[in-house]
Amino acid sequence: MQFLAIVLMTLLAMKLLLLPRRAVSNPSMSRSRWLLVIATALLGIQFVIQYRLGLRSLDVTKAIMLNLAFFIPCAALFSLAILYMLRQGRVTSLEKYIGVPVWFIAMTLVLVGYKTEALPLLWAEIGASAFYAAMQLFYTSLHIRQLRHTRQSLANYYDRDAEGQLSWMQYSIAILALIALLAPAIIFGYGWFLALFGTIFLASIFYLVDSFCIYAVSAAPARVMEAEQNEEEETENEEKAAPAEAMQRVERAVEQWMATGGHLKSGLKLPNAAEEMQIPRYLLSVWLKQTGRHYNEWLAELRIDEAKRTLREHPEWSNEAVALHCGFNDRCYFQKVFKEMTGMTPAQFIITQ
Repeated sequence: MQFLAIVLMTLLAMKLLLLPRRAVSNPSMSRSRWLLVIATALLGIQFVIQYRLGLRSLDVTKAIMLNLAFFIPCAALFSLAILYMLRQGRVTSLEKYIGVPVWFIAMTLVLVGYKTEALPLLWAEIGASAFYAAMQLFYTSLHIRQLRHTRQSLANYYDRDAEGQLSWMQYSIAILALIALLAPAIIFGYGWFLALFGTIFLASIFYLVDSFCIYAVSAAPARVMEAEQNEEEETENEEKAAPAEAMQRVERAVEQWMATGGHLKSGLKLPNAAEEMQIPRYLLSVWLKQTGRHYNEWLAELRIDEAKRTLREHPEWSNEAVALHCGFNDRCYFQKVFKEMTGMTPAQFIITQ
């Protein structure tokens, strides 16, 4: 397993290094790529040392120290890579370097337990693992908050659900937290128990790195950045006063826009909709927030209302034709949203009419 781990880490590091230049032209994506390269390389070095010296079979304590010495910085680097992507590179000094004191404290505990009798070695190792888990939970809380913010930015900018672009990050965040919580099992385990968790660990690292590579070469990073920049601009503009007269102006503009079928155009971003309504986009954002809805939810409601009207008048139309008429990019997404909002498929809806 250690030999396979060495091969896997080498291949993953090479895959990261061979990413197309356009995929990492964004500074935050480039920084994330290099953090992942260093983390996978460190894991590879750790497995090489274990494999060459056979520490687990010769000295379990040294093997545990080696694992902790590498797992903590690797976990911090993996976590920082995700944070850089989510924050568009804006990371504080505490978030960058918290792994350093955690690593120092963990190594000090283990060394004290190993060299002296002042602290039982087992408790020292458990304490070191607890600091590692605490560090990872700190990063996990940051990830969850920022991921929620990013999803909100996407929902307030694009006309359809874009969460699928970030699902791999959600799974990776959960994986890193799980590995930290299971660190004692991985570090202290033996036999089939160690083999099982070792397999889960390697599969998790493969998923994280491979998903990053797929994400990097897709259009998703640019879409996320565009939505985040819009959210920042809207937040600044929303600090301006929005009198009741302005909200009434937005309502009139929305009604006129809907009357001409503006909401039935596919791929309609919030700035484009505001431009068609001839109102500042921040006013449209303020109006939507006052109604308690995200931009994509609001458009979906309007389009599903139109879809229901169309299905009543033209039951012979295919789902694809209805979807295109109502502004949905594809039939599958239309059917998914229709089922979520009505509790029925389009076919079931026609039968009830």
